[in-house]
Amino acid sequence: MQLEIRPDPAEVGRARRWARSRLVGAGIQDDEPLAETLVLLVSELVTNAVVHTGRPAVLRLSLPGAVTEEVTVRLEVDDASDRAPVPRCVDGDATGGRGLALVDGLADRWGWSREGAGKRIWCELDRCAGRQEAAPACGGGSVTYEGLAYEAV
Repeated sequence: MQLEIRPDPAEVGRARRWARSRLVGAGIQDDEPLAETLVLLVSELVTNAVVHTGRPAVLRLSLPGAVTEEVTVRLEVDDASDRAPVPRCVDGDATGGRGLALVDGLADRWGWSREGAGKRIWCELDRCAGRQEAAPACGGGSVTYEGLAYEAV
């Protein structure tokens, strides 16, 4: 499933509503930690695409066909900028610059790749049997940069 995003900050709210409706349609309850975390990640990645590129983007969700106790949800945002995503170090007074740090802390895995003239940033969240708390539900994060995987230690 995908949603075309216009380069307008109002699109961030529309993307969150769209993601919530798709999750509920897949049997993942709106108040479940997995859903809450995914909606936050949608907000961060769509905001980055809208604010930093000023160009249209595409939001994709890959949801399981049938929700079981163990599922993986994948979120992707494609934008038309060829600039690599760069996590920033910000001080406590900064009003921005924490988006990728949030993605790194909340997603089970995330990464990015060049796609044509632009890029794709993706992340995955797991819901594991017996654990329903907020992501990363299955532990350990990892990042993939242009095909190379790095595990958190």
